[in-house]
Amino acid sequence: MNLEEIANECGLFNQENKSAVIENIIALENKYSRGDLVIIYNYCLTVCKFPDYIMELIRAEDKIRDKASLPVLIDILLGKTLEMSEFPEEYVNVRVMCAKAIANLKDTSAVHALLYCLNNKNENYKVRFACADALGKIGDKYAVAPLIDVVKDEDEKSLYIRESAASALGMLGDIRAIDPLVSILETKNGILDKFTFLKERILEALGKLKISNNQRVFNVLKNSLMDESPQIRINAIEALMESDIPQAFETIKSCLLDKDDEVKRNALIALYNMSDRSILDEIISDKKYSEFLKEEANSIIEEYETDDEERKYE
Repeated sequence: MNLEEIANECGLFNQENKSAVIENIIALENKYSRGDLVIIYNYCLTVCKFPDYIMELIRAEDKIRDKASLPVLIDILLGKTLEMSEFPEEYVNVRVMCAKAIANLKDTSAVHALLYCLNNKNENYKVRFACADALGKIGDKYAVAPLIDVVKDEDEKSLYIRESAASALGMLGDIRAIDPLVSILETKNGILDKFTFLKERILEALGKLKISNNQRVFNVLKNSLMDESPQIRINAIEALMESDIPQAFETIKSCLLDKDDEVKRNALIALYNMSDRSILDEIISDKKYSEFLKEEANSIIEEYETDDEERKYE
């Protein structure tokens, strides 16, 4: 198998007809075995300099997901094989896709390279965002402490990066993240501000961490139910629903009187998921609840009864 000849036949070294070259790359998968394809793609990625073709080759590698491609993908992520000065923005997209492909390999040996890019504050934020997400998907506990440092870093110029690090901590599911995440919510609690999305991601992460009887976490979730942002209140409801906190049910129940219909709807659904139809009957019969909620409760009952009827005839 002559790799240079294959690369030339694909047209990797010219840009006269980009669509034809991309079609040639796609066609390779029907000509060679899986093992040979990995070798071909790896070679082509080391010699190709055009972003469009590199993107297509990474897509092809990602379909196979063979760990033999990891060293080549890491080199691209770190910019070792790219002439980035010629195509700066295009190579950002290449490296973002590369981080996603690395994440799908779920190989812990990639963690150091991903952390290197994430912790480089001079790096493009899109690349750092993709690396944080990849760290969460790979699931290596070694990444927990560095991700916590990113979330806590008040000097981090990009809140997007702190948000993505918080999301990654939720995916990792390590209880070491609880205290630092709660600390941020304690200091940022209250007004609608630039930290709103960060707080949303932290609440999502706390929901994934399946908190048990932790008074400090309960206090911060309860306080979040009074936040100016409806989405933060919704995320707090979901975190309480996913927790094993004894007071969660009654605390969520107070949100049935929230001023925002979406918050009320999410509270109703959470309570129903945590109990049974009795909460729906209570809402329908109690005058203190809005017509909106009563209609939502009736809709759930109709769906519930329809499902029951269908199961009878299965």
